[in-house]
Amino acid sequence: MTEAPHDSDERTERSLNFIEQIVDEDIAAGKNGGRVHTRFPPEPNGYLHIGHAKSICLNFGLADEYGGQTNLRFDDTNPVTEETEYVDSIKNDVRWLGFDWENELYASDYFEQIYQFAQNLIQKGLAYVDDSTAEEISAQKGTPTEPGRSNQYRDRSVAENLDLFQRMRAGDYPDGAKVLRAKVDMASPNMQLRDPIIYRIKHAHHHRTGDAWCIYPMYDFAHGQSDAIEHITHSLCTLEFEVHRPLYEWFIQQLELFPSRQIEFARLNLTYTVMSKRKLKQLVEEKHVSGWDDPRMPTIAGIRRRGYTPASIREFCDRIGIAKRDNLIDVGLLEFCIREELNRTAPRLMAVLDEKPLKLVITNYDLGREEIMHIENNPEDQSAGVRDVPFSREVYIERDDFMENPPKKFFRLFPGGMVRLKGAYIIKCEEVVKDNAGEIIELRCSYIPESRSGSDTSGINVKGTIHWVSVPHAVEAEVRVYDRLFSVENPAADERDFKELINPNSLETVRAFVEPALVEATRSGLTRSGSLTNVQFMRKGYFILDADSTDTLPVFTRTATLKDGWAKEQKKG
Repeated sequence: MTEAPHDSDERTERSLNFIEQIVDEDIAAGKNGGRVHTRFPPEPNGYLHIGHAKSICLNFGLADEYGGQTNLRFDDTNPVTEETEYVDSIKNDVRWLGFDWENELYASDYFEQIYQFAQNLIQKGLAYVDDSTAEEISAQKGTPTEPGRSNQYRDRSVAENLDLFQRMRAGDYPDGAKVLRAKVDMASPNMQLRDPIIYRIKHAHHHRTGDAWCIYPMYDFAHGQSDAIEHITHSLCTLEFEVHRPLYEWFIQQLELFPSRQIEFARLNLTYTVMSKRKLKQLVEEKHVSGWDDPRMPTIAGIRRRGYTPASIREFCDRIGIAKRDNLIDVGLLEFCIREELNRTAPRLMAVLDEKPLKLVITNYDLGREEIMHIENNPEDQSAGVRDVPFSREVYIERDDFMENPPKKFFRLFPGGMVRLKGAYIIKCEEVVKDNAGEIIELRCSYIPESRSGSDTSGINVKGTIHWVSVPHAVEAEVRVYDRLFSVENPAADERDFKELINPNSLETVRAFVEPALVEATRSGLTRSGSLTNVQFMRKGYFILDADSTDTLPVFTRTATLKDGWAKEQKKG
């Protein structure tokens, strides 16, 4: 028996999940020579989402833990919904998450073998061609409390079934005219065993095999047999496939194949979103979102565009763990993971998010004078150094940072009040300038020359610090502030049409003025496997430069807020 390499210190510091316990038991029993071989088997009918990320981390992580291997196998048995675009996106997503596969395989690689398996079942008297309609088959299957009933086609001879099945392959029949069913047990309490359909006719062009086939195996027949062909030791599936396991094992037994072991775990359900590929595709095709990579989408492509990092996704998957029961995970935990990482790594820069920012004129600062302020990039990381920020007589601030008649404990700017401009000087508001309509258009202030940050000798202490951008150096930008895509916590469980639950305020576009270093840093900084550098807008949140940016208008997407609502709720609990 081969002992798989483990990080024993890491394993003793935490409790093993139930899948690891099963694998340990299999290795101890000498099964498969101590070998661990998993697979990630997506159907290429859409983009992967955060739920798939959990499965990716589990399958690849488990194999890595035991010194094993993982196959990437595409379950491409439905030519009507599958496209090469989705294949390419899936491979890109897996690699972006930090994983690579031992073998890139396709269920279509095995079409001939699976066809032979079906003929084998027919020859054993364990499969038959059924001419019934889909509605008739459904009615014949009975209910969970009533057994199914056989039809006249179940007693066809082996010779007749072989002939009909071969003619199905030859294209002699139209779609829906016939199916091949496994002959299992029409009275079984498990409805999956009531003579399931294992082949159907589909005259459709396949993205890999072209028009070579017009019959295609059903998932339950192709999946287990593909596992067996590849000698997969542990076939990890989500809980909805638990009732399919007896059929999975029945096929293996009847066909005398490699005994892959199916193990089920809880799928990932996330608040304020839907995970159904059908619904996600509907959102895209009906243009409720801009595409599969819309930052509001739970797709890996959308999450990546929003500014999440592979490490934050892996950390999220690790934190939620592996369970045997489905539950609803708070999206705040996902946000916590990226916020925790970016707090350590993201440089802090200044941006004024305001359609009409307030111009602040420092009247005792010489006209035409400019200075360079040296402001630290990240107080959490001293090695990040400082950057040069231009300062001038006129700066923009956000309107929310000024009040003409402030309440108590308002520590920002007000008439006669003093604040520090971040990394620069202490200023005092001397005059409020308004237009004819009474709207404030300018603040005239004075500054304390001895109060420059880093060399302050003024002896003046102020409670408020606000961010700013020098007017002559400001770069105009577009900022997209994304919120929850749905307005209810669990749209999947709501009885209403899920499209009625879309949050109408899930995207707000804001005009902004940013310091030039922000645009320079993000345009030049490509990190994290092709993701643009994440930054923090001081006092506003974490953002990333979007692909829609142009040379004349940078576009920033908000990744996460600074406020950590999830951690606060955990403390309450």
